[in-house]
Amino acid sequence: MATAMFRSSIRSALRGGAPRVTPASKRTFASHSSVHEEAREAAKWEKITYAGIIGCTVLAVINLSKGHPHSDEPPAYSYLHIRNKEFPWGPDGLFEVKHH
Repeated sequence: MATAMFRSSIRSALRGGAPRVTPASKRTFASHSSVHEEAREAAKWEKITYAGIIGCTVLAVINLSKGHPHSDEPPAYSYLHIRNKEFPWGPDGLFEVKHH
């Protein structure tokens, strides 16, 4: 099958036959709009983008300015296992420096 297609393409190339493109086989885009309509559409979306940026910035400033609650004492999480025992080498540290 592949060899038949290869031979066919070689024959058409040797005959000088280029593939013909008909207007119906050309790819067309969904909108057949003019340059002015496309420019208006781009300007519209640019305005929508700037409005969205301003709106999101305002909402972020409002939310961040509210702050969040603080507590004086940290919550007593059971998994922390805080140990308040003295170190075996004393409170001065393991490598204490003795001055004469």
